Amino acid sequence: MGPGLSWAELVAAADSARSGGTTADPHAHLLLLLPALGDDAVPERAVDRLAAALGARMGVRTPRPLAAALLESQGPPGPSRWATAHGGTRTNDGTCSFRNPANGFALADDRLARVSAALTP
Repeated sequence: MGPGLSWAELVAAADSARSGGTTADPHAHLLLLLPALGDDAVPERAVDRLAAALGARMGVRTPRPLAAALLESQGPPGPSRWATAHGGTRTNDGTCSFRNPANGFALADDRLARVSAALTP
């Protein structure tokens, strides 16, 4: 439900072995985690990183336009803005996000802090 990862968190998880243990391929990890992305401050280099994954794992012949489109729309909830609160807890403003403290269904503060600590690049 809603954005769960910033771009930096997504890349860090994709590059680590923490993403599930079924494959060591960062391209596969990136594509599997992509639906959880929700970040309106995706860096320019993100298009190249996603395009490389799409080309390597999906066989997309011209992956750059597809990567740009995926990063622009980011699924139904769309992108959200991320902030770091005191203590390093990362939150966002996504209306469908468990990591937005303003939502009635948001994770409790201690759980938000644990999630942030686990996902900090």
